[in-house]
Amino acid sequence: MLRFALAMQQAAGQVQMPTGTGPVRIRVGIHSGPVTSGIIGKIRKRYCLVGNTVNTASRMESCGLPGRIHVSSSTHQLVAGSHPEFVWECRGPLDIKGLGSMVTYLLADPNPPCSM
Repeated sequence: MLRFALAMQQAAGQVQMPTGTGPVRIRVGIHSGPVTSGIIGKIRKRYCLVGNTVNTASRMESCGLPGRIHVSSSTHQLVAGSHPEFVWECRGPLDIKGLGSMVTYLLADPNPPCSM
């Protein structure tokens, strides 16, 4: 999922803002946990994922920063030990709407700007 998020950000960065203010920068939020899925609707059927995990992922995105990948502590715990290639920045406790205080993490920029 993190590699997919990085690819989305890279693709978005290839698109210039219509205002000419630089490339598109998207926020990505990821949370890990159980979800319920199914087809919802009678006339206009849609396949949906629902539950607290989906809500928390949405909150990670909305509290994130442009051009960054913001993850919950549960996602960080799942990934950090098994994928040392990912470097993390702890954001500390944040007050997340509807969820309370949560420790969250940002994936460090894999391509930091050159400092000369």
